[in-house]
This record gives sequence, C-alpha cells and structure tokens, in this order.
Amino acid sequence: MFPTRSLILTLAATLTCTQALADAAGDVQVTTPYARQVPPGAVASAAFMELNNRGHEDHALVAAASPAAEVVELHEHVMKDGMMQMRPVPRIGIPAGATTRLQPGGYHVMLIHLRQDLASGQTVPLTLTFEDGSKKAVEAPVRRIGAMTKKMH
Repeated sequence: MFPTRSLILTLAATLTCTQALADAAGDVQVTTPYARQVPPGAVASAAFMELNNRGHEDHALVAAASPAAEVVELHEHVMKDGMMQMRPVPRIGIPAGATTRLQPGGYHVMLIHLRQDLASGQTVPLTLTFEDGSKKAVEAPVRRIGAMTKKMH
C-alpha cells in the first residue's frame, strides 16, 4: 500500500511543479524594452517593449510596477472623434504564438509622478504582472526619442 500511495504523491507533486513552471511569465519573452527620456522635472514618461508569447495559451499583461514612479498604469492611444486620446486599460492581450508590441502611439506602460529624472544611460526597473499572477522583472534602458516636451500626460 505504501508504494502506491508514495507513487501517487510523487506524481501529484510532479504535476504541480510542471503546472507552476508553465505560467504566463515563463511563456512571455520580453524583448527591446526601453523607457522614454523626458526633460528634467517632467512628471510622466512611458515604457515600451515587445511581449512574445511562446506558449500555447493566450495571456495578458494586467499590471506593472516600478520604483521610478508613484503610479504605473497600462495605457493605449486610440483615435476618437478625430482626436488621438490616451486612456488606461485593464489588460493588454498577448495571443498564443504571437507578439504584442508596446510602442509609441499604441499600448504602453505609463510612468506617472516620476520619483527621479529619467536620463539616457539609466535603466528603469519594471515588474510586469500577468493574468495568472506570475511576475517578470524587466530592466528598461532610458532612451531619448524624438522631440521632448515638458508635459507628457
């Protein structure tokens, strides 16, 4: 009786470990992360990246955090009534086997109430949270992109 019970417990533990390894953070590869350089004293910036889902199930980015900002939100730009608007979104979908791009003019991670100036050469630590609660740490180099303005939001 013990060998059978021991075998069942071993199989259950193995399945649990396998399921724990097959999480969204493990399936989603983050490439080309960067944060936008902003002028000294600016209150907001944004981070961009590509989210490559190498898994067989759809996933979603549902939150982000960073010590560089008091508030971090997921945002998108949308055209509404002929005007480009930015708005927060509850999640950013990452379909199985596909890449979701966070880029200027589209989805992005908004960094609000910056705790420090963001200058080229620095990195911004980000923690991405996925729909299953798994997390992935990302280092986003700060880059200068096009003309900079005093206010971004």
